[in-house]
Amino acid sequence: MFKRLMHLATLGGLVTAFGVFAGAASSGASPAPSGQVMYGNTTFDSATGHFVGGGGTIEPAYDDATGTLVYIQTPNNVPVHPNAHNVAPLYLPVYPAGMNINPATLNCAHVPADNCPDHGPAVAGAAIGNPNSTAYTGGVLGHDHLIGIASTGGDFNVLWEPTLVLFVSLDAAKAVGHITTLAQIDRATAGPHPQAFLVPLPQLDFHCSAVSAAAYARGVPAPGVVGP
Repeated sequence: MFKRLMHLATLGGLVTAFGVFAGAASSGASPAPSGQVMYGNTTFDSATGHFVGGGGTIEPAYDDATGTLVYIQTPNNVPVHPNAHNVAPLYLPVYPAGMNINPATLNCAHVPADNCPDHGPAVAGAAIGNPNSTAYTGGVLGHDHLIGIASTGGDFNVLWEPTLVLFVSLDAAKAVGHITTLAQIDRATAGPHPQAFLVPLPQLDFHCSAVSAAAYARGVPAPGVVGP
């Protein structure tokens, strides 16, 4: 998923052989589908932080209209030619340490190892380093993906613009809780004293499409990465 996001932060850590966060892709190892899985002849290149080879990756997300789980597939090495008419936002709420959330229930866990290796460490690094938030001084638990699905009236398009959803403080994050719908994002970011704010990353637009839970379950868990 949007592999260039790795340039926002240094991996600064260890890549480990890993399956414990793969959710549906490993038998009973996690209470919820969590982490990227690989299909085709894809492998993860720890030197570059990119997935390489044919195929690509699949990861869990939430339908931002209904809050139900969906799965998104990102092929490797697909050129991106964005314009104003074929791009929709893909929201990434980032959860700070100190919230009462089990990281293994998030679409991408960050602790004890990041199970979305091509973007999770960079997402955490971007949250920790954002000057407009004090929420992440104790670290990051992980993040989710919220995406529009056409069949439920969402803003579904060819290309996706990663948009971080960052909380202004740990207290604000606790007050908002776990976000699974666009309506929750709108409430959290509204008003003169919002509890969260958006950080669009248009330079990181990428291709993805919705696929089945069965496709996710057939994938091979990506290796874990210890990041910031």
